[in-house]
Amino acid sequence: MTSLTLRRTRPSFSLFDPFDLSRDLFGLSPFAGLDVRRPQGGGRFVPTFDLSEHDDAYIIEADLPGVREEDLDIHVTGNQLTVSGTRKAESREESESVYVYERKHGSFARTFSLPQNSVGGDIEASLADGVLKVVVPKAPEAKPRKIPLSTRIKERLTGDKPAAQG
Repeated sequence: MTSLTLRRTRPSFSLFDPFDLSRDLFGLSPFAGLDVRRPQGGGRFVPTFDLSEHDDAYIIEADLPGVREEDLDIHVTGNQLTVSGTRKAESREESESVYVYERKHGSFARTFSLPQNSVGGDIEASLADGVLKVVVPKAPEAKPRKIPLSTRIKERLTGDKPAAQG
């Protein structure tokens, strides 16, 4: 006769949820059989940003789905550009059953140090289709400019005079 021992174990923080398994086994979930995993990371909304440099400006773009224009604040203090805002949670009815709730909400803020060759007073921003675009123009002296070829340098270096045009 063998004895059965029960051991206490620490809870596992893996993606396996025994309640999900029982709902799937007994057909209690409309998502039975689907591989629905919880995302890694914290429970708050953290938008992603892209920064790029162009000939005449720096461009900052951010994915801000669900953030309304009135919930967004962009301001400059010295050489610091701050983008902050809030993505509000949707209201839920008590009678509704939520099986998976992965979309994040909450407040966020990102601060960027502007390069010295930027013009902070002329910054423009737009929010369209959930994408924020901030254009930080470069100062005129920082923009690339074409240098025309000059025959005077050649004259100085060689001592030759250009041929007279007639």
